[in-house]
Amino acid sequence: MNTLYQAMAQGDAFVYDVTKRVVPASSINLDEISYRQAILSDCIIVEAVVRQIYAIAIEGIETKRKCYYGVFSGSPSSVLHGARDLIQQFVGVLKKLRDVADTQAEQFQSEGFAQFFSMIQRELTDEYFVIIQRCLKELRFNHGVLISAGLGQGNKGIHYVLRKPHEKDSNLLRRLFAKRPRSLTFHIADRDEAGARALSDLEARGINLVANALAQSAEHILSFFTMLRTELAFYIGCVNLHHQLTRLRLAVCVPVPRERTERRLAFDGLYDASIALRTARSPVGNDVTGDGRDLVVITGANQGGKSTFLRGVGQAQVMMQCGMFVAAASFSANVCDGIFTHYKREEDASMKSGKLDEELKRMSEIVDHIREHSLLLCNESFAATNEREGSEIARQIIAALLRKRVKIVLVTHLYALAHGLYEQKAQGIMFLRAERRADGERTFKLTEAEPLHTSYGEDLYRRIFLSKDESEEHAEPISVSLSKVE
Repeated sequence: MNTLYQAMAQGDAFVYDVTKRVVPASSINLDEISYRQAILSDCIIVEAVVRQIYAIAIEGIETKRKCYYGVFSGSPSSVLHGARDLIQQFVGVLKKLRDVADTQAEQFQSEGFAQFFSMIQRELTDEYFVIIQRCLKELRFNHGVLISAGLGQGNKGIHYVLRKPHEKDSNLLRRLFAKRPRSLTFHIADRDEAGARALSDLEARGINLVANALAQSAEHILSFFTMLRTELAFYIGCVNLHHQLTRLRLAVCVPVPRERTERRLAFDGLYDASIALRTARSPVGNDVTGDGRDLVVITGANQGGKSTFLRGVGQAQVMMQCGMFVAAASFSANVCDGIFTHYKREEDASMKSGKLDEELKRMSEIVDHIREHSLLLCNESFAATNEREGSEIARQIIAALLRKRVKIVLVTHLYALAHGLYEQKAQGIMFLRAERRADGERTFKLTEAEPLHTSYGEDLYRRIFLSKDESEEHAEPISVSLSKVE
């Protein structure tokens, strides 16, 4: 999956971080998956506008970094002035967002973008911008600060409240001859530092609540831009990946999710997207119709494409359940409550345990967490012991998981296991085999077929150890089977 994350990020660390967290957090709600698919479809069709909105969100976040914001200073005056200047900068960015909503909303078809643009046009009205500009102007206190207070015990000031300035009469003559309200005026001398500090303290008490409210408003707007950027980052990543795959002329499709209680697995041209991205070539795709199957057993020649096929199935399931497109011509599967993998690993370098011991511990941990209607992908599990014991261990674990309605896709070289399952002739089991031609060539295609007693490991032996002439000389099969235990 990391190859996909890197292709989605295109060097953007933020997009990489978001996709790495969002993609594995799959959904089992069909409506939610369809909701995301529709949004992604809009993002692909109207990519330029989506990138414009993403850039606006980044601009809003960058605004705070460029603007002094004294929210962490101890002075309410600094907090108020910093928040006021920040909101003033935010207004310009919000207007850009409103302009996009007014001019581009009609191009989008998804419910998600329809709700988004509707919210922007409903909240960011012309009246809103007029009101906010008037409020910001008043909060500059060009004509001083009007504060009311009362006297408490010991003649200490209490109930400090910032008041709205008196509105001036529009008639100049009435203002000149109007009777002034009774008031007492106290002037502080220029060098009276103590008096200046006392006045500053009075002002701070009066504007403290307003400063906090304005700071919260600034943080609210900043949180909006942060959330907008985060949600769009996932879709920007999907668009980037779509470009990468279509540039290589690879098929992508909108998958059809099914209810988790169904057993659905049908696709055409499914391929491993990570291999395609690493090699910049079109890999061999596979077609499967496995509806109604709880277990898919994959056998066949070494290096025949079995593990690659298994990765492709896992990737497609994850991509479908997070609302993405899938690397296939068509794909449909039931959603799963969880996706688990059990792959063979290298020998424990610390020598604290053997390979079989380590495999069993990992399987035990999976069993502790796996739930009904989950998907388990196994690649050559329990091959660390002899075939008889490995097959029996795998058979018992598989039987128990199937009874608990766990869907399993299994790649195995254990002939005793595969043949034993095949002889059951169960309706819920499908057997795929990696194709090998008579001359030993691998087509990397999987077909529905009975398991064979050999994985044709001698082909690899000839290719690696023998020259061309020696290979022709030893054209007969090697007498010792590499997979079957007598």
